[in-house]
Amino acid sequence: MSRVSGAVARARTSALGATAGLIGWFVLVEVASGILQGFYVPLLPDIVVHLGIRDADVNWFEAAQLLLSALVLPVLAKLGDMFGHKRILLFSAVATAAASWWLVFADTFASFLAAWALQGFYVVWLPLEIALIFDRGRRGRQGVSRTRRAAGLLVVGLQVGAIAGALAAGRVFAATGGDLRLALMMPAVVVTGVCVVIWLGVPESERLPGRRSLDIGGFAILAGALLCVTGALSFVRLPDGPGPAVIGALLVAGAVLLVVFVRFELGRPDPAIDVRVLRRPEMWPVQVTAFLVGISLLGAQGPLATYAGTDPSLGYGLGLDATDRSNVIGVYLVSLIVGAILFAVTSRRASPRVVLIGAATLVGVGYALFLPLHTTLWQVLLCLGVAGLGSGALVAAMPAAAAAAAPRGQTGVASALTNTTKTVGGTMSSAVFGVVLAAGAGAVVGTAAPFTGYVTVWIVCSAGGFLAAILLLCVPRVAFADAETTDITVRDVAR
Repeated sequence: MSRVSGAVARARTSALGATAGLIGWFVLVEVASGILQGFYVPLLPDIVVHLGIRDADVNWFEAAQLLLSALVLPVLAKLGDMFGHKRILLFSAVATAAASWWLVFADTFASFLAAWALQGFYVVWLPLEIALIFDRGRRGRQGVSRTRRAAGLLVVGLQVGAIAGALAAGRVFAATGGDLRLALMMPAVVVTGVCVVIWLGVPESERLPGRRSLDIGGFAILAGALLCVTGALSFVRLPDGPGPAVIGALLVAGAVLLVVFVRFELGRPDPAIDVRVLRRPEMWPVQVTAFLVGISLLGAQGPLATYAGTDPSLGYGLGLDATDRSNVIGVYLVSLIVGAILFAVTSRRASPRVVLIGAATLVGVGYALFLPLHTTLWQVLLCLGVAGLGSGALVAAMPAAAAAAAPRGQTGVASALTNTTKTVGGTMSSAVFGVVLAAGAGAVVGTAAPFTGYVTVWIVCSAGGFLAAILLLCVPRVAFADAETTDITVRDVAR
């Protein structure tokens, strides 16, 4: 008996040590991901001049990358589950590096737009990393809990990278004497280094035998649905997009295709996305929460920036300049980091379900506080800080929770779906918020959005947080817990 317990202890210690080393490599990958997401934004005015385009054309960059990301994310995650997560992670990193170098030398709008879209392959990095960590840790009894804590550290790396990228962009541009191409080489070099890190430092996951056929039909239907929905929502945000009739038709077509997709997948032996798994009580609340948190995390950032810059003489707004608005966003990002760290720490002792409910509640409370507290800078920072703590914890928790709730062989696509639903939630809310803030702007307040529009944004974001907390109550109390058994076999003991 002592030999068995000793073998279990040694195997568990070895697995945990290997997992810790793996997390270290992945933190570097997420720092690079953050640099990609933060570096280019301060340089967009210079990119406009370099390409000879209008400021409004910049909207097409985000729209194109969003569309491509929504299409490739579930496919790449599924391929990782089938053929190895490291293999697909390395492929996506190489594709992102190639696109980053393409941006350096792109000198036309069309070329730059294509490279910018292809750079969106980085969206699959975090789901694949979660799947790799979960695969490595599942042999020990603390595999699930270590995945949760690792997710918090990865989100910290992501946000630190985003802040570093945003701060470095202007300084690198100035240091190169205003040479945009030289400045754009920095993120390209960083991502190239990430390819080496993944190639040399990351072990491959264990694959289930007999999975060689990709559900191309299912992915084609899903791609069509996502293309219709995200395309319609992106068109709403574009100043020169199509009319309401076209946008409405695309949304209806997307909804119809989603229904067709569900029916099609129920008849497949190895579906693109297992709808039956999504029906589980420990899975569907997490996916819906990802959608709801995307409303505030992604959709409310534009309204936040415009409110902070609105002239207080109108009776609302803070009247901050570009530098001070950047500082406000920086404080919000720091609160996301703190929230992710708190999640990593508290998940060691507290129930994962309780932590998720608490984080969602913080988001609801933070945006509800905007209703009475919005007239001074400290009030806005307080509200953002509370909401940011909850959002940071949720961003860290959702991929890990989805991976823990998924059966073996589906951890990658389950984690990726939280990103997809979060993006769709952010895109939908961004389009709706844009319409709400545009309504009433004109003769009375000039180019500023009406105060009622901002109140609507705060109410919707708050309601999304509280609704997520309520839905998470449907998750079983024992969900996302560590397994009581290990995969240690008699052969392990004999060694």
